[in-house]
Amino acid sequence: MSPSTIFWISNSVRILLIVAGTWLACYFWGVTTGLLLGFAGVLGLFLHQLYYLQRLAVWLDHPSSSRLPDGSGAWMEVFSRLYKLRRGDEKNQAELAEWLARFRQAMTLLPDGVVIMDDVLFLEWCNPAAERHLGLSLHQDKGMRVTNLVRSPEFMDYIILGRYDTPLTLSFRDHKLIVHIIPFENRRQILVTHDVTESERIDMLRRDFIANASHELRTPLTVINGFLEIAASGVEMDKDTRAAHIRLMTEQGNRMQRLVEDMLTLTRLESVDHLVRTEVINMRALLEQILQEAKALSNGRHEITLLVEGPDLKGSTDEIRSAMTNLVTNAIRYTPEGGTIQLRWEQTDKGPRFSVEDNGIGISPEHISRLTERFYRVDKSRSRETQGTGLGLAIVKHVLLRHHAQLVIDSTPDVGSQFSVQFPLSAAHSQQ
Repeated sequence: MSPSTIFWISNSVRILLIVAGTWLACYFWGVTTGLLLGFAGVLGLFLHQLYYLQRLAVWLDHPSSSRLPDGSGAWMEVFSRLYKLRRGDEKNQAELAEWLARFRQAMTLLPDGVVIMDDVLFLEWCNPAAERHLGLSLHQDKGMRVTNLVRSPEFMDYIILGRYDTPLTLSFRDHKLIVHIIPFENRRQILVTHDVTESERIDMLRRDFIANASHELRTPLTVINGFLEIAASGVEMDKDTRAAHIRLMTEQGNRMQRLVEDMLTLTRLESVDHLVRTEVINMRALLEQILQEAKALSNGRHEITLLVEGPDLKGSTDEIRSAMTNLVTNAIRYTPEGGTIQLRWEQTDKGPRFSVEDNGIGISPEHISRLTERFYRVDKSRSRETQGTGLGLAIVKHVLLRHHAQLVIDSTPDVGSQFSVQFPLSAAHSQQ
């Protein structure tokens, strides 16, 4: 039964009782007394309803299920129904608040920027990614117009034209962003920013790598093909000329082989599936082997010394050998005849350290930050004379990243260079 039906039945019964009581009072005590008693009954009923109406009005000003008033009769049913409705409303609000909190938490973790604006572009909410991309601050900028915060002519034109079906490519605050505005509800819009700075940098590096690799391979192939064409043409050559051609083709073939091997090594090091195989490396034995190879490469042109004072190392023997050999080989290639090269393995407060120090040609400061880039050369003509592939330090960089080590370069032109590899303390193998 509905509250309205209960209300009318209850009050109808009360009115009938008042009418019956008035009639009986008139019969026993006279008409005047009966009417006064009837009026008092109606007034009491009116005041009773007015009391509960006033309590209901007070509650409606500040509705809460915990402070809903009690009632009697039909009012008990009315307040009971209101309590159920209020409890359901509070439950829905709690679920909505929880859903909104989860939504904002999810938006906070997104790598893309999300900005919620009203229909006149006033900022209502944004996630941390949008703060980084657009220089916003939710705490300070909430309620301000987004077009006043993002000062970019391209962004303003995009907003004014309103062609939101096509995203905007925007360069802003050292970021390259893809900006898209999505209508949301009737009076809100969502602005989404996607940072493509890193992906474009990687694409550029990939294009440069392919172009450089093609160039590096083209030179030896040109030499080899040229000599092969001469040989195929039937031109008469003396023994010394033929031997010189064969020697040059062999050198260029070896150069291509080293280049391909270095590129394959880099590819393997960058592969996420190629995990570091950790083992205990006997550093004294490894460095003595590298020393012998260095002396063979130098062929007596340099004085090369080795000092081993550090512990054994935990890591991949092949990768550590490759990195250290590259550093030593570079020192030999870029140190003039008669120079000295010192190899040192020692324990420091920060962990084990390997250093290669020479008194060679040195490197200018503007080149040092780019030395680990693929195919980067300080002096291209000299690099080709020394038969370098331009990938050695890039290999060193990736090996050290995989072993949580750091390469430190200290160099002065015409004085010499020191390349140091600082390993973490956890890389040292402690003798039990």
